[in-house]
Amino acid sequence: MSLRVEPNVPCGNVCDVSVSEQGERAEVAFAAHPHGGPESLWFRFRVCGGAPNGIRLVLRHARTMLGADRPEALRPVVRSDGRDWCRLQPGTGEQFPDGRTDISWMVGAFYSDLDVAFCYPYGRDEVEALRRETGACWRADVIGVSQGGRPMVRLSNSYGAADAHRPGLFIVARQHSGETPGSWVLDGFLRAIAELEDRAPLVWAVPLANIDGVEGGDYGKDNFPYDLNRAWGRPPMRHETLVIGTDVAVWKTRCRPVLVLDLHAPGACEREGMYAYVLRPDAWPELHGQALTWAERLKASLGPAYAAENFVRTADYPSRWMSPTFVEFAAKEHGICGLSIETPYALIGERELSREDYREAGARIAAGILCAL
Repeated sequence: MSLRVEPNVPCGNVCDVSVSEQGERAEVAFAAHPHGGPESLWFRFRVCGGAPNGIRLVLRHARTMLGADRPEALRPVVRSDGRDWCRLQPGTGEQFPDGRTDISWMVGAFYSDLDVAFCYPYGRDEVEALRRETGACWRADVIGVSQGGRPMVRLSNSYGAADAHRPGLFIVARQHSGETPGSWVLDGFLRAIAELEDRAPLVWAVPLANIDGVEGGDYGKDNFPYDLNRAWGRPPMRHETLVIGTDVAVWKTRCRPVLVLDLHAPGACEREGMYAYVLRPDAWPELHGQALTWAERLKASLGPAYAAENFVRTADYPSRWMSPTFVEFAAKEHGICGLSIETPYALIGERELSREDYREAGARIAAGILCAL
């Protein structure tokens, strides 16, 4: 049976595809589609038809992907013939005479389909698995619709009550839709909170903030017409920020607001560990001090297994947008402290990150917050 590449899979993203079956080992070359944005990174597709002698995957145009400059640190995931996802071994960089670089990986035999993704996917099915496996802890409510008309789901362990004093946390993940480590970290965080039952703080969380991008297979960073995490001005620049912002205002009245978290992933090949962006001292002097305290707590709780040595940072990289981030919105509109946390896609040092590692990191973040409440 001839091989073919199927792009129409959940969160599918692939372009510039070619398939070669000459010789003993087949080859599939592909690129990450920017989907209308200036940055590319996320990819996911299926190779159909089987390759009993294995297959060579070739990623084209790696230098034009965000941070994809070290082949040994770029570690996609694959699953074949109904098996579970696993990471590929380090890739090999191949330079053309004109300086262009491709990255290739060898994959063993498969006999029906091979799924390929930049990192472990996380979507609506994983949200439902979280809810199912944590009993009745997490309620799912549709708080509005996305810019594309998709339902936006918020999870909560309680609706709280007016003028309540229960400490409250509000969390978002996947403002940049391809940054799946953020959702896996949130998954571990929510599993840890579920174990506390009535002793838990009030937690409201939006696990798939950019649901259009998640299901459309976008990478989602700086996508036009507006990066979701740069659309938090007044008036809001995207409908999703209006929806979540309205929900934050309601949450604030039903608890004692303590902290907001925004969960992300960095450039493709970063491997020094997790880190947190805090509010700038020039713009938010009082909240900056609170953010530093929270960040140091989380660094200690994550420990050297997960936290980068340079854990506490301020965002000083150039942005295409001037509007506030979600964390800045929470500070400006509600006077609430917040952190933006970045989790690498594949490696911390030489350690290969699994889904359980992401979840463990989320549980450690929960422990670091809980000990201060």
